[in-house]
Amino acid sequence: MVITISTDKPYDVVVENGALDRTGTLLQPLFKAGSKAMIISETNVFPLYGERLTQSLQAAGYSVSSFVFEAGEPNKQLSTVMQMYEALSENGFTRSDFIVTLGGGVAGDMGGFAAATFLRGIDFVQVPTSLLAQVDASVGGKTGVDLPFGKNLVGAFHQPRLVVSDPDTLHTLPEYYFTDGMGEVIKYGCIMDAALFDKLEQGEIIDRMEAAIAHCVACKKVLVEEDTTDKGRRMILNFGHTFGHALEKLTNFSGLSHGRAVSIGMAMAAEVGESLGVTEMGTAARMRRVLESYGLPVQSDFDFGDVVEATALDKKSFGKTLNLILLKSIGDCVIHPIDRSYLVLRYKIAAEQNRRRK
Repeated sequence: MVITISTDKPYDVVVENGALDRTGTLLQPLFKAGSKAMIISETNVFPLYGERLTQSLQAAGYSVSSFVFEAGEPNKQLSTVMQMYEALSENGFTRSDFIVTLGGGVAGDMGGFAAATFLRGIDFVQVPTSLLAQVDASVGGKTGVDLPFGKNLVGAFHQPRLVVSDPDTLHTLPEYYFTDGMGEVIKYGCIMDAALFDKLEQGEIIDRMEAAIAHCVACKKVLVEEDTTDKGRRMILNFGHTFGHALEKLTNFSGLSHGRAVSIGMAMAAEVGESLGVTEMGTAARMRRVLESYGLPVQSDFDFGDVVEATALDKKSFGKTLNLILLKSIGDCVIHPIDRSYLVLRYKIAAEQNRRRK
């Protein structure tokens, strides 16, 4: 299945079992034979798929090198990108050459940022191997790294030339990371596709991952084409992420995975929405049941006031106001500006009401 993302420079997202071994062939219309390709990957992925990708690229006529960094969100920082610049320089990369990111969202974000900034921009290709990256992170051109002050605070919009998603790579994905990616799948059902949410609720998705991945990409395509720089309706993709990123920051980017943080963030956002009268009553409970059925958490040990305070440097903040993504109902959402202090007050009221109902 091929989905074309029509940005300034249109690119295809190929979702196909076995596509990993066809990456080189898929790139031939885009890059001349003899061009240099650097695979940027992580230590838990490159040993599984690095050789296969290298062989595919070499068979297509590309000169291949690699840079492999220690896996994990704590390494998503500028110092790692500096090492990428060094590797690119040592291998004599020019603007006619390209990067291929192989791995999850961390590899894609960092490798994409290196591509966006090395020589003021070279091309890159995404080969995502995690569910989270295949359904979301690899599409849309967001690249970047974390700072101690917050998630993805340094970055650039840089669209890939091609995305090659091979669902077969999910078979070697530890269950923990597969579950993590399901949080993003559920997000798409929540914000713009009630039918997808119904299927998730009925447990009909797991055996049809190729179709589910393509469906999520098709949802994101609509938003990316409409709003390439994330200043308008595309912000609805951040449902659950404002609180989720804050939770990641509070755990120093090591105690809570992205998908699980977003899962808790979505539950929080649904509760806030109900307390404000924006979200249809009962939505939060329905969401929590679905999230928990896929092994995802819905509660945080942190005080909500601390979570809100940790959103101060969120990219959707404007002074004391936060652009919070709230559901109206499953499949329908709204961008809702709200003052932080008022947000804390409303959440405490909602929590007390929930406690009394129980």
